[in-house]
Amino acid sequence: MTTTQSPAVAELGGTHRLTTAKAMVEAIAIEMRRDPSVVYLGEDVGAYGGIFSSTAGLLDEFGPSRVIDTPISETAFIGLATGAAVEGMRPIAELMFADFMGVCLDQIYNHMAKIHFESGGNVRVPMVLTTAVGGGYSDGAQHSQCLWGTFAHLPGMKVVVPSSPADAKGLMASAIRDDNPVVYMFHKGVMGLPWMAKNPRATDAVPDGDYTVPIGSARVAREGSDVTVVTLSLSVHHALDVAEKLAGTIDVEVIDLRSLVPLDREAVLESVSKTGRLVVVDEDYQSFGLTGEIAATVAEVDPTMLRAPVARVANPDVPVPYSHPLEYAILPRHDRIEAALHRVTRA
Repeated sequence: MTTTQSPAVAELGGTHRLTTAKAMVEAIAIEMRRDPSVVYLGEDVGAYGGIFSSTAGLLDEFGPSRVIDTPISETAFIGLATGAAVEGMRPIAELMFADFMGVCLDQIYNHMAKIHFESGGNVRVPMVLTTAVGGGYSDGAQHSQCLWGTFAHLPGMKVVVPSSPADAKGLMASAIRDDNPVVYMFHKGVMGLPWMAKNPRATDAVPDGDYTVPIGSARVAREGSDVTVVTLSLSVHHALDVAEKLAGTIDVEVIDLRSLVPLDREAVLESVSKTGRLVVVDEDYQSFGLTGEIAATVAEVDPTMLRAPVARVANPDVPVPYSHPLEYAILPRHDRIEAALHRVTRA
């Protein structure tokens, strides 16, 4: 796996500015034009355009036979997509919220993820499962989880989590073209939607035309020398905000994982070997999750790289509160990230 440097998107040629949501749609449209076997299905993905604008405009171009509004039965349409993939199509199935995985987990884990193994590699399942994740909007305990650690823990699926418009486009194209099932998880807070909290980086330069980002390759979102922050999704933006605030005091390197499966462990080790300090930021639950996996990666390879104990900033093991003040208190936001950076650099 390779590690790409922080956005030099303009160097790739022509670009245009898009929100993350529109960048996702652009990638899907390009792939649907290129390959007639690509279809999109899910709840409210047709005329409504997806509740987070994940399919806006696709119905007008491709029609209801390729952009399919489904009944409210996740088990049915995830199963339908799995069967279509086995039979040679490349479906994209949208699970409206990652929290709803519990409704259809049998289709995801026991079928979508396992058919390739159970067939001795003879049957492919080239499908994408897209889903919205993340808190911060008082959506309640059943609509605010990330759960990417859960998907990553279950073998058989690739898991990608873009944080920027360019990565949203490039990872979507790569996911659609992949012959394995890919879970594509987008945080509401990076989509650039006008009715959600403003994120200035949610609109940015996106390469024109055909563009892919390799699955399993992290990027250095910000170079630094004092401490490494390993994170993904909306937390990349929080980490960058804090790094910019502390510039001149603490020089923070920010690693955007972009993919959980495959996990670019080499990028983590390379950065920590330089800085000697590690903070892992994750909006998923702390126990049995990504923060522990990253810490274990360093400990298993060479714990002497660390000049201070690893700091973990994640959601505590409690359901996400509906109350906005309580919700903000548990999320890995700026104050908690800054405190962790001060803790490890003073050690």
